[in-house]
Amino acid sequence: TIIGHMTGRQLLRRPGYDLDVDKVLKACAKHGVAVEINAHPWRLDLDWRWHQKALDQGCIFSINPDAHSIRELDHMHWGVEMARKGGVPAKRVLNAMRLTALLAHLARRRQTS
Repeated sequence: TIIGHMTGRQLLRRPGYDLDVDKVLKACAKHGVAVEINAHPWRLDLDWRWHQKALDQGCIFSINPDAHSIRELDHMHWGVEMARKGGVPAKRVLNAMRLTALLAHLARRRQTS
């Protein structure tokens, strides 16, 4: 499971929702829910300044382009850059994990579901 568009922000268009991000991150870590790093240039959500807090809580991530067309798949690099800026290691990103690590993660999730 992945929580996406966590704050709902759109850069230069609208601010994010008024929510307790820390509480949401704790819940994600507790329940094994991955946190989306949305790579679309209008979103870049979850803001990179929260990444270390999420890591400290035990969260894992998924980087997603939020593509609504084939051309928008190229947005993926923005998400990778934001993850790097936030200090997120590849081993904590679902779609960057080695296959053995991903399968182990999925097996653990199945056991707790």
